[in-house]
Amino acid sequence: MAGPTTARRGGAKSKKSVRPGSGGRTGPSRPAGKPAGKKPPGRGSRRPGLRSGLPRGRRLILWAVAAVLAGGAAGWALYGSTWLRATRVEVSGTRVLTPDEVRAAADVKLGGPLVSVDTDAIGERLRAALPRIESVNVERSWPHAVGLKVVERQPKAIVQDTSDSAKRGKFIEIDGAGVRFATVDQAPRGVPRLTVEPSATAEASLSRFGPERLEREGVRVAEALPADVRADTRAIRVRSYDSITLELTGDRTVVWGSGERGEAKARALTALLKAARGADHFDVSAPSAPAASGS
Repeated sequence: MAGPTTARRGGAKSKKSVRPGSGGRTGPSRPAGKPAGKKPPGRGSRRPGLRSGLPRGRRLILWAVAAVLAGGAAGWALYGSTWLRATRVEVSGTRVLTPDEVRAAADVKLGGPLVSVDTDAIGERLRAALPRIESVNVERSWPHAVGLKVVERQPKAIVQDTSDSAKRGKFIEIDGAGVRFATVDQAPRGVPRLTVEPSATAEASLSRFGPERLEREGVRVAEALPADVRADTRAIRVRSYDSITLELTGDRTVVWGSGERGEAKARALTALLKAARGADHFDVSAPSAPAASGS
């Protein structure tokens, strides 16, 4: 009875475990309780919960120091170094004014840091000293220039200067907004001459509106004229608020009426000038029913 029992025990000890999915290959059995693929921690393994590098507080300090150094370097470059200094003034957009006139009126202090240039103050000085300037854009042109982009006023009408005897024979230029901005010795070509001549029956209109308002109405008419018609207009005569006439080249006259409905009157006049080329008298005071007459 002992023989068979011993054989069964020996046979059980000599058997080898077969892993599932191994294709029939056998190997030593894995100790129970140890998952596959896991290795015991060694010297080179990272322990959970530990981070490499400097502590967070020390990193923040380093970043703060770097930011301060960068800011100091930038401040020195803008204010302390000679790299970004204002050394010249560049002027563009002038037509009647000269660049030297603009530079003199701007009075830009050169040699200082470009970043400290007060662009608003420069613009105010230019508009105060040179009324011909309608607008100006003052900008820093890095690394060394201050740029002045000028827009000049354009005359829409002129009036005779009667302020004193020394200025008689000179003309005052007026832009489309009614601003008197320059006095010139000669009347510019293509700009109509504006006169305010209140008639005897227009005293009520003059007392109600005043000569300055009547002048603005005349400028309003000049502004409404197409460029080619304005160039042919020699004079704009204002006798009252609603009695404005134009004198064109070729002894032609235009009854305009008031300054109201200027665009409609300009379109009607343009159509009449094309349709009635031989006429010398035009009436657009009622733009819906314009009229032309004469030879």
